[in-house]
Amino acid sequence: MNAHVEMASPQAPEQRLRRGLRALLQTRADWVPAVQRVTLGGVVLAHGLQKALGWFGGGGISGTVEFFQNVLHLPAALALLVTFSDFIGSLALIAGFMTRVAALGTGLVMVGAVATLHAKNGFFMNWFGNQPGEGYEFHLLALALVVALVRSGGGRASVDAKLTHWIRG
Repeated sequence: MNAHVEMASPQAPEQRLRRGLRALLQTRADWVPAVQRVTLGGVVLAHGLQKALGWFGGGGISGTVEFFQNVLHLPAALALLVTFSDFIGSLALIAGFMTRVAALGTGLVMVGAVATLHAKNGFFMNWFGNQPGEGYEFHLLALALVVALVRSGGGRASVDAKLTHWIRG
């Protein structure tokens, strides 16, 4: 019995890299994902500016690290990763650069925030100051945008779309 096995021809590493980058960056020429990423990026950027630079009443990097260590009992490295995601990741979302990666980072931050701080406060935000902290309704909305962006990519007017076009060429 002769078994004939076809061997796949090895691809050049450059071809595999191009195909992987195309899959990561590809997006539809649609305005909906563009609006989603700019909105999510803009909202998260405000939080990133609080954590990184101390703007809008935030604690800056030192205050963020202190909060993570002393209140949440989480390592400083995690505080720095969250700050990076909120600050640099939000700028990447606004530009549409590595949209799926940036959105995923934001999603992980949202899940972590709910798990460590907001779940115990219930669903609603603290609009009237009658509960001990903020709930997780904001985080759910952000996560819905994250899912949409991971699925669709950055959309029209994104760096990802330009890079995909360049990689094809």
